[in-house]
Amino acid sequence: MKKTFPINDPKNTPARAIEAIKSELRKYVKRERKKKLPEGVDFWDFDCKVGENADKALPLHVAEINQALDHAQADDWQAVYFEILAKPGIRTHKAKESTSEL
Repeated sequence: MKKTFPINDPKNTPARAIEAIKSELRKYVKRERKKKLPEGVDFWDFDCKVGENADKALPLHVAEINQALDHAQADDWQAVYFEILAKPGIRTHKAKESTSEL
């Protein structure tokens, strides 16, 4: 999904627009996570970018979407650009550190 959402919509207040954007992004992520996983893949991961426009978009983690929208509202952005692309993810297991008991 690559989309620019208007924050200052004449039909809604900025707070309502932000809530509608959050809702649409949550639905998209949920829909993508329900898709069947390819062979050898553990989960769906996401490459995300956010900014005032596509040129100013910076990478962020999918869990930081709501914080990014709150930041956009606080800085009075006219619109916010989101790029969320699903990719297959494979879990890496962390090695347990050996603990010696004295």
